[in-house]
Amino acid sequence: MPNDENPNRKTASGLPLKPIYAATDAPQAGGAAGAYPFLRGPYETMYLERGWTMRQFAGFGSPEDTNQRFHFLLRQGQQGLSTAFDMPTLMGFDADHPRSRGEVGREGVSVSTIEDMKILFDEIPLADVTTSMTVNCTASVLLAMYLAIAEERGIPWSALGGTIQNDMLKEFIAQKEWISPPEPSVRVVADMIEFCAKEVPRWHPVSISGYHIREAGATAVQELAFTLADGIAYVEEVVGRGRLEADDFGHRLSFFFDVHNDFLEEIAKLRAARRLWARIMRERFGAKKDAACRLRMHAQTAGVTLTAQQPLNNIVRVALQALAGVLGGVQSLHTNSFDETLALPTEESVMVALRTQQIIAEESGVANVVDPLGGSYALEALTDSIEAEAQTYIDKIDELGGMVPAIAKGFPQLEIAESAYREQKAFDAKEKVIVGVNRYDVPEERPIDTLHIPMEVEERQIARVRRFKENRDSARARESLEEVRAAATSGENLMPPLVRAVRHGCSVGEISDVYRAVFGEYRDPAHI
Repeated sequence: MPNDENPNRKTASGLPLKPIYAATDAPQAGGAAGAYPFLRGPYETMYLERGWTMRQFAGFGSPEDTNQRFHFLLRQGQQGLSTAFDMPTLMGFDADHPRSRGEVGREGVSVSTIEDMKILFDEIPLADVTTSMTVNCTASVLLAMYLAIAEERGIPWSALGGTIQNDMLKEFIAQKEWISPPEPSVRVVADMIEFCAKEVPRWHPVSISGYHIREAGATAVQELAFTLADGIAYVEEVVGRGRLEADDFGHRLSFFFDVHNDFLEEIAKLRAARRLWARIMRERFGAKKDAACRLRMHAQTAGVTLTAQQPLNNIVRVALQALAGVLGGVQSLHTNSFDETLALPTEESVMVALRTQQIIAEESGVANVVDPLGGSYALEALTDSIEAEAQTYIDKIDELGGMVPAIAKGFPQLEIAESAYREQKAFDAKEKVIVGVNRYDVPEERPIDTLHIPMEVEERQIARVRRFKENRDSARARESLEEVRAAATSGENLMPPLVRAVRHGCSVGEISDVYRAVFGEYRDPAHI
């Protein structure tokens, strides 16, 4: 593992740095973009012919509120949608459930029924934009709703493009939003991968997510290692069923990484991720097609680096992180708003975040050359070091029996906790500088305007959900829930009965209750 000596000569992850690098430090440099193992980018021309997708995260209040924000962002030049859901939706509770009180629409949009989903995507051209949905333990239900409303509009599933996060293993490692234990949770993810490979061929049924692992305190090396180990677990589960090979679905897996402040390390991490995953798919899973080995990624600037003190400084942080993402070769990017550490972002701050990407794309010139930093001795050496350290972690996880047993033993959780502790100690000792917080701080700051969600939003959502349930065909809804229960019990793929269930009015909470009953509810073993 990286050492902690000489804090001025190491990366944020603790990798030692030389004061100057030479060609002998970068023996693996070279190769072409678009060619295995994709070190220099997943596509030959990268941004020369098509830029990265600017996909700003949006979601708050009622479906109407978020729908308006979607349209605002599209008018400002955003090409893809990214949807944030509130805590009740993420945890499988309807807006009218007692446990949802005080949280409806607070940190994302409230979606309980297919009626909410229809409003959320009202007048959004589903066949023309790609949609990302950040949801995990209820991902199967939200995807079923999206498919059902497309079907109702006469849009074939084959025309739908997008991604649903659906990475349950990172929930057990870092984010801690779950319903059922790891084994059935992975089963549901695999059902969605299998279903989409056949029925929704342009859809990414999982976004294997390092972002939340990093936000929880992981280093760049740990983020990379644990994310790819999660990916290995999903591929093993699908291939182990014997119905699909890696070549059949590998090209529809996507990844999601955090981009922090250590500029060179973050670029190196993204490049290492592509090369390491390509080798995993080919050498471990026998993938023959380059497409199945090609890691495509979304990235987001680091929320944990945003500061409440002197929040306008966050614009600079976000710009540097976004530039690192672009130089690292991302396929889509979200840039955080400078006020997100204080509250939900305003339209003004969201526009600044989007304009940051547009300035990089259209004014900086960095998109005019493929992998412009490729061949840098320092960058190539860092890429090799990060890959080697990440492989050490993956080998350790293999020794523990894979990611699910490793989670049960608390291995990744403890590694992240220890890294977070070291980071906090360095901050407290002022070895790690955060400008405006522990250096260059000011005693009094003028508050900035923030966005607030009125309590009336919750009351309106509760009333809407109750009306919907009263007016639906209750008998058909009950029958549909029983079909979901039967599929969950028998091992049948859950997606077809889920689409029927949401079409017949079953809610997020009702289907989640079936999961709770059949799969059980997970309790954190509290290793830490």
